[in-house]
Amino acid sequence: MAKLYFKFGAMGSSKTAQALMTKFNYEEKDQTVWLIKPATDTRDDTRDGDGKVMTVLRSRIGLFAEAEAISADVDIFAEFSARSNGGKYTDVIICDECQFLTPKQVSQMKDIADKLDVPVLCFGLRSDFQTKLFPGSMRLFEIADSISEIKSICRCGRKATVNARFDESGKIVIKGAQVFLGGNDSYTGMCYKCYRAKIEETYGDIAEDIL
Repeated sequence: MAKLYFKFGAMGSSKTAQALMTKFNYEEKDQTVWLIKPATDTRDDTRDGDGKVMTVLRSRIGLFAEAEAISADVDIFAEFSARSNGGKYTDVIICDECQFLTPKQVSQMKDIADKLDVPVLCFGLRSDFQTKLFPGSMRLFEIADSISEIKSICRCGRKATVNARFDESGKIVIKGAQVFLGGNDSYTGMCYKCYRAKIEETYGDIAEDIL
């Protein structure tokens, strides 16, 4: 029986690299992969010679592959069924940046695994810069058949669990929209102890109201 997998980690934990390596492993064994990511994430999109926008997954270590963008209004179960004849022509689904999926879309991917017997592997963040769960990630924690952590470390050597957001001046950010696309210049994976210390250092007496 196929499963819905959730593999989560902090920023910089090589989630995208692992998603792309998983794709390679399946294709090396002549398996067909549907590689997708939410349309919310446009950081690595590019244009081909005709000016058409291409959705791309790109890791920090240089691996990349073209993917299909999934907007929030797409029924993933219906889309997959239509493009693959009910799963007969696709062996596995790999989704990167899955935290940006809607809870309903996560449920639809669970239906793909259960009803069509096609494994679905989701890679993404657990929580945002305020340590709050993303809606898509929350749903995955609720219904995924397999949940595993892709571990990375804070600068202090402890395990990174928090995705700290910084502004252009290097000041840690505590307010703002949950979704703000950025890379190494905007986010840093940190342990909670260092995250807390940074907030206390920056905001002083009001830190307790923030944490």
